[in-house]
Amino acid sequence: MTPLPNHNKSFHPIHDHTPQQPEEESKSYGIEHYVQQLHETAEKLLQDHANRGDVKMLSVALKELRYCLKVFAKYADRRQVTVFGSARLAATDPSYLQAVDFSRRIAEAGFMVITGGGHGIMEAGHVGAGKENSIGLNILLPFEQHPNSVILNDPKLMHLRYFFTRKLLFVKECEAVALFPGGFGTLDEGFEVLTLVQTGKSHLFPIVMVDAPGNDFWRHFLRFTKDVLLARKLISEEDLHLFKVTDSVEEAVAEIVNYYRVYHSMRYVRGDLVLRLNRAISDATLKQIRAEFTDIVKGGSFEQTNALPEESAEIALLGLPRLVFRFDRHKLGRLRQLIDLMNRD
Repeated sequence: MTPLPNHNKSFHPIHDHTPQQPEEESKSYGIEHYVQQLHETAEKLLQDHANRGDVKMLSVALKELRYCLKVFAKYADRRQVTVFGSARLAATDPSYLQAVDFSRRIAEAGFMVITGGGHGIMEAGHVGAGKENSIGLNILLPFEQHPNSVILNDPKLMHLRYFFTRKLLFVKECEAVALFPGGFGTLDEGFEVLTLVQTGKSHLFPIVMVDAPGNDFWRHFLRFTKDVLLARKLISEEDLHLFKVTDSVEEAVAEIVNYYRVYHSMRYVRGDLVLRLNRAISDATLKQIRAEFTDIVKGGSFEQTNALPEESAEIALLGLPRLVFRFDRHKLGRLRQLIDLMNRD
């Protein structure tokens, strides 16, 4: 597999995907504007006579995020996959071996691997990817969690006090998530990722749930999702397209790599969803999209264009063609189907 093209993360889709007020969508502020807002917010904490513990929490979170964003910025030209799974699985466990194989193949495809930096599946992800392709986000717990030997003392290992900042980085910095069997933490991370993608609070990316051959951990999850959540209309049929359950490493890797075959990334411009593409789609595919996806358009149709004037600051992406339309933001599962169709072009 060949490495993916450079991906400009300086304007990550997660920043643009949150709905804004119309007057805010049309404005483009510089970094200085937002730094000034940070200063003003900090001053208001004094005016509010805020609780010392609350201010300390905000201070620690901001310092940790600033440092971590600085580290991640060094690898902005590399796509990354976040790997979740149990810290309790031994190196002989079939799921551990599956995670090693997956991470080795995904690194060969040009991705870096982000894990929590600990043992079990986290260690397996780094063993497979190798030190140079590994990033760790270690959590500081009341009982000490030691980093695994692959990422130990590496400058790409970061330590965080709070789960909420750690989980933010897991999702913000990745272009795919791979879930292996795990306990409460893994399920928490998996459900949060699904929620963020389903609600449009994160950019859309592949989510694969990987069992070892003969293991049925994620098959149980899929059965529960269909027999309980879907049957009781707590989710929609289209939501099932937001993730994939498999016991094949080859299939899991292909799910991620093929997602970026034509599709590159997304952002919003003046209320329109702009899909950046690695290459233009054919007239036949565009015609098919216009015929089959009218339900996700709030007005107008699908137009294939060049970069919009509002995207001029994203110099590395200016040469990519675009598919632009007024998206119904309730239809993220259908949007995933559209992207899959483009990738088969």
